[in-house]
Amino acid sequence: MEIKAKTVRVIGPEGAQLGIMLADQARMKAVELELDLVEVAPKAEPPVCRIMDYGKHIYHEQKKEQKARKKAHAHDLKEVRLSFKIGPHDLGIKVQHAKEFLEEGHRVQFTMIYKGREIAHQSIGEQILKSVVTSLVDSAKVERPPFREGKRVGLILAPKHVVPEKPEKPEKPAKASHEHAVTASAPAVVAAPAVAAPKA
Repeated sequence: MEIKAKTVRVIGPEGAQLGIMLADQARMKAVELELDLVEVAPKAEPPVCRIMDYGKHIYHEQKKEQKARKKAHAHDLKEVRLSFKIGPHDLGIKVQHAKEFLEEGHRVQFTMIYKGREIAHQSIGEQILKSVVTSLVDSAKVERPPFREGKRVGLILAPKHVVPEKPEKPEKPAKASHEHAVTASAPAVVAAPAVAAPKA
């Protein structure tokens, strides 16, 4: 996509304001630095362009999005439902699932559900929840102690240890080609063409 404006405000690769100049001059400056001229604010008056390595810019933006998604995912709250009649085997399975969630960085809410007159046996449910906390003492910490919501009693556990991010392998981002295509949603990128010196 071509930059249509004849005059643009230019920002250098290090963020310095280079001032307002003709678009052709900005292209020549980008060529001198072996970088790309990217229109970052097309609606400004005049439009704002930045001299940058477009391929490297896209690479870092993708990494930021991946980290943001991972962080949002890590804060998900998983629910594990229990009954005060649950047997030891089934309880062990539920606890194991919760442990897996915690190791992935999720918070876990155990919900003890009472039906009808079962609410009269809350002490049994409390003992089960205490046993859950004891079973997960190495993996979790109590974020919110048992709380009641109608005929349900909840307990929220959080990961005891922060899940470390896997170190990223150093990758050399592919430098954008000076003849690359730009989608409609991407900022206008102009690879500065070589300009012949004026004749004397």
